[in-house]
Amino acid sequence: MNQHPHVAVVGATGAVGIEMIKTLEKRNFPVGKLTLLASARSAGKTLKFRGADLTLQELTKDSFHGIDIALFSAGGDISRAFAPLAAAAGCVVVDNSSAFRQDDKVPLVVPEVNAADVKWHSGIIANPNCTTAITLMALYPLHQAFGVKRVFASSYQAVSGTGAKAIEELERQVGQVVHGQPVTKEVYPHQIAFNVLPHVDSFLPSGYTKEEMKMENEGRKIMHHPAFRASVTCVRVPVYRSHSVAVSAEFEKPVTVAAAREVFLNAPGLDLVDDPANKKYPMPLFTSEKYNCEVGRIRLDCALDNGLCFWVSGDQLLKGAALNAVQIAEELLK
Repeated sequence: MNQHPHVAVVGATGAVGIEMIKTLEKRNFPVGKLTLLASARSAGKTLKFRGADLTLQELTKDSFHGIDIALFSAGGDISRAFAPLAAAAGCVVVDNSSAFRQDDKVPLVVPEVNAADVKWHSGIIANPNCTTAITLMALYPLHQAFGVKRVFASSYQAVSGTGAKAIEELERQVGQVVHGQPVTKEVYPHQIAFNVLPHVDSFLPSGYTKEEMKMENEGRKIMHHPAFRASVTCVRVPVYRSHSVAVSAEFEKPVTVAAAREVFLNAPGLDLVDDPANKKYPMPLFTSEKYNCEVGRIRLDCALDNGLCFWVSGDQLLKGAALNAVQIAEELLK
């Protein structure tokens, strides 16, 4: 791999694409050249990188010649159509969609958990689901220490996980409610302002949603733990940024709060914020735009054997998406 790679961002104008560009700059990723790719309607617009204006180019099947690493965040259909073409052109794709996550030939990577899996890629590496990535930042270190059997979890997911239009929808609806106007909705099936929706992604015949099953399916693959089980309810909340997850985890070995805190203090990419007496616990307001996730509200689970409850919060546009993708690119350079 070229040590000053030619990098492309596919879906550069989206919420995650913009964070990818910022993250490459903030982490001083050794970009030799940056190419920004988007839909035909965005072509010709400019975005800033390292103080210079870069012109967006239209994504075509010939966009990838000479590109070393392509960070994709333009949805599953675009990834399925273009990622194999990019890989065939000699580019390594880091894909943020769900298109390839369950493909046995594609590594699914959270660098703090399974960085070594980057080594066996054949042109495409998958970025995990945002809620799964944020949960694993706290769960995997515990798994290493105590052996996780199963989790029960509820997510509190920010609207920016849906994209820029959802941020606008929440903003608009808050104004409509406050001013006594009729509420209009385009992105979500119900009003999101001053409401919570127990509905993220599409429903499966089981009654779970696709999003809810990602924690079990992706968790098994990332942690190399095929017996891992996760029962999850995913909820959209009227928060702009940062997902939070309430987790009850059951372990093979006995666990104590003191031992769990010690594990968290030594876990990469994770900050322990757990001082309820002084009203300190992780919150989306304070994890937004932060690289590290935060964990707190740590207590023994009173309904499970060898159980621990915790609350983890993290910026889903960063650790859940853009930051994780750039960290994978950093692993490629090693």
